Amino acid sequence: MSPAVPLDDSGVPGWWAGLGLPGLVDVHVHFLPPSILARVREQFDNAGPLIGRPWPLHYRGDDEERIAQLRALGVRRFTALPYAHRPEVAEWLNGWAAELSAAVPEVIGSATFFPEPGVEEYVAARIESGTEVFKVHVQVGDFDVLDPLLTPVWGSLADAGTPVVIHINSGPVATPRTGPEPLRALMAAHPDLTLVLAHMGAPHYDEFMAVAEKHERVHLDTTMAFTDFWEEMAPFPRDLLPRLRDLQPKVLLGSDFPNIPYPYAQQLHALERLDLGDDWLRDVCWGNGSRLFGVPDPRVR
Repeated sequence: MSPAVPLDDSGVPGWWAGLGLPGLVDVHVHFLPPSILARVREQFDNAGPLIGRPWPLHYRGDDEERIAQLRALGVRRFTALPYAHRPEVAEWLNGWAAELSAAVPEVIGSATFFPEPGVEEYVAARIESGTEVFKVHVQVGDFDVLDPLLTPVWGSLADAGTPVVIHINSGPVATPRTGPEPLRALMAAHPDLTLVLAHMGAPHYDEFMAVAEKHERVHLDTTMAFTDFWEEMAPFPRDLLPRLRDLQPKVLLGSDFPNIPYPYAQQLHALERLDLGDDWLRDVCWGNGSRLFGVPDPRVR
């Protein structure tokens, strides 16, 4: 029997418990230093050029409040996903994110990088220190993923098997650096990368799913996909649902918390109403993420 649809965030723990899960693993959560967070919020508040539409943020608390909200939802592990928007900021973000993950046990150790002198060295050092996931935002950073400065970085990441959550899709606003072609070019050059494609690749769902189908280590995250808000911008074609079902081991729960214009529960509601079955939901919301990041099942002693 399918679980009850959560009406609001207070219903989320009952939702995942009804599926027989110990909680949720969310691979697309953001935490940023206060000064950067304020600028990001300003972009959303003003519907900036890469936002493209009104985007009233539902969650606006400080780090402590937002961590408490995730814990109340039952998100057992979540990323921090800093992302560099220009040169000479990545390592500052990485240091801040490392302090956060050291202080908050639920945080999956997160870092970022940018095509700049020294990037090979600091990424290698972060991998060596145990960084569990990297985030790159091609849309915001406006860089070529095949920049020669990144060639050894992609090689190191492929060798280490460290996942990279990459926003290279063209939603919500397309840029010359985003879309299926840059992604295919990256995978042609580095076919062994472990990637998590943000937002299900919206709006080019078909092409991004094809990359995940072709490459063993490529995954998709659900971030904002299928929600009413996102469907207004980039509706998911229903004829792709059979392929989405077949990609069950490669689809990971992502939310974009806290940068979302609706309660967290709406992401789960959107996944449930796809009607792909409880086993699919269990893998997406817990099994796949826990496997990728080595999250132990708290029920197993």
